Amino acid sequence: MKTKNKKTEKGFDSVKTFREIKEKISKDLVEKSAEQIMEYLRINSLKLQSEK
Repeated sequence: MKTKNKKTEKGFDSVKTFREIKEKISKDLVEKSAEQIMEYLRINSLKLQSEK
């Protein structure tokens, strides 16, 4: 019995998207102190909470 190969187009690639997000955050946090990182996370988590 043969199986049919169905190739579907993805509308959203979550792996690619989250990899891009992680890379952006990494670039933003390079050479920052612990206090600066905490401030960055506080500000950006507030942005995420306000978007809900």
